[in-house]
Amino acid sequence: MRVLVIEDERGLAEAIAQGLAEEGFVADVANDGVDGLWRAANEPHDAIVLDLMLPGMSGYEVLKRMRAADVWAPVLILTAKDGEYDEADALDLGADDYLSKPFSYVVLVAHLRALLRRGAPARPAVLEAGDLALDPACRRCHRAGQEISLTAREFTLLEYLLRHSDEVISKTDILDHVWEENFDGDTNIVEVYVGYLRRKIDAPFGRRTIETVRGAGYRLRGSGR
Repeated sequence: MRVLVIEDERGLAEAIAQGLAEEGFVADVANDGVDGLWRAANEPHDAIVLDLMLPGMSGYEVLKRMRAADVWAPVLILTAKDGEYDEADALDLGADDYLSKPFSYVVLVAHLRALLRRGAPARPAVLEAGDLALDPACRRCHRAGQEISLTAREFTLLEYLLRHSDEVISKTDILDHVWEENFDGDTNIVEVYVGYLRRKIDAPFGRRTIETVRGAGYRLRGSGR
């Protein structure tokens, strides 16, 4: 398995690469964001270890551009930044895992092996259905280039439907994932919020993105039509 280590602390980068080699990995090293992005985009890697604080281009920007270029190798963020918001930002941009320095090398290898077992399916940071786009990291929604204002609950409902586009989702599943656990209110609240979404993302654009599947639930068309 080939791993790219993007880390500006040269001693640490070489130590990680050497340790990975001893574990049977092939390790490449880049010491700045620009070189790291080029190598990620132009060389095949099974996983990438990425620092956030890099010269030339931040790890956040490297990650964002990688995913925009359809580079889906699993990414393990390795950084001295340990704030929960930093972790959340990295995961929202498309990272797969996160470790803070100082770290246990045994744990680093275990995390990498877990990522490699999962493989690298496409996981776009921006969810799309036709000309409808939802960016969970920036909390923004657009259709046909026009920004759409959504409440927090509307946003969460649309995100859930987009992540399961072309699937029939029951009211019960929606309540379990969008509302609080053990919600005991009126289940018609789902219909109400689906109606809110339709009036915002469909009606003004002449679309019927969210379908009602009688007796089963709702389906968001992946084509966006």
